[in-house]
Order: sequence, then C-alpha cells, then structure tokens
Amino acid sequence: MRNKLVVLAIVVASCFAYTKLIARVGSGSPPPDAPLEQQADLIRVYKSERRMVLLRGDAPISTYRISLGTAADAGPKQREGDERTPEGRYEIDWRNPKSMAYLSLHISYPNPDDRRNAEAGGFPAGGDIMIHGLPNGWGPFGNVHHLWDWTDGCVAVTNSEMRDIWARVPNHTPIEIMP
Repeated sequence: MRNKLVVLAIVVASCFAYTKLIARVGSGSPPPDAPLEQQADLIRVYKSERRMVLLRGDAPISTYRISLGTAADAGPKQREGDERTPEGRYEIDWRNPKSMAYLSLHISYPNPDDRRNAEAGGFPAGGDIMIHGLPNGWGPFGNVHHLWDWTDGCVAVTNSEMRDIWARVPNHTPIEIMP
C-alpha cells in the first residue's frame, strides 16, 4: 500500500511540474482573424447546459461544449477564489496568446456591481476570468476535459476550438453568461 502511495505522489508531482514547465513555453502562434462575415458580435454561455454559442446577429455561427469553474453550479462568482464562473453581461477586453492555457480571451469580470458586492462581503472580487483552451502541453486530452468542471472560474474548450474562437471573436465582443 505504501508503495502505491509513493508512486501516486510521484505521478501527481510530475504532472504538476510538467504543467508548470510547459506553461512557460506559451501557446504558440494564434490564428489569423476570420473574415468579417464569420466573426461573432455576441457570445452567449449557458452554464447549466455547459454550452457556449457564438452569434452574428441572431444567428448562431458556432457552438462549443465547455467546462467551467469547479463550483460553477453554486451560482455566480462572488469573490476571488470561490471557483465559480461569473454570470451577467461582460465583454472580451483583451487577449493573451502566451497564456498558461492554450490561447485566452479575457472576460471583463469584475464589473462595478461585482466589485461592490464582493467588497460588501469583505472580499476582493477576483479577476483573470478567461475563455481558454487546455493547459499548455495537455492538448491531446482535449475531448476528456468535458467530463468534469476543472477551471478556477473560466470557460474552457479544446485547443482546436480555441483557435476557432480566437479567430472569430474580436476584442470588445459582448459576452452574456447565463445560469
């Protein structure tokens, strides 16, 4: 039994070290922007369905299965570290091609109401909520990441899906995150 625990501890430590090392490498080159007629003008996230839809006008142009924060079903994000995914209307306000997860688009959480609510409870609101791919180096496990919610509050997709989203979502695209 002790040998199994030692092996398990070594595997866990190795996975953690691998993730930290590969995170420094970055995501690689982002794709070029999609033609204007293929770009989204709204993103809608349905937390309870684990689904994200890119829309142009009222027409869906892409749909993705997603993973969320580990406590996403406990309601909207209330404070830093609660591992919930926010709910409400935000926008994509910047992008990071060299993030520790494969490409990332920043969601403008917290808004002033989020900040006020967190501070009223005596907590910082948190931030760094993103739409992103898998942690760098873990791309081959793309399809199994849907089996559980594993982020700290972000919206996660496969790496190939993230390339598509990156190309179709310009900065300042509104995002609605629904329960």
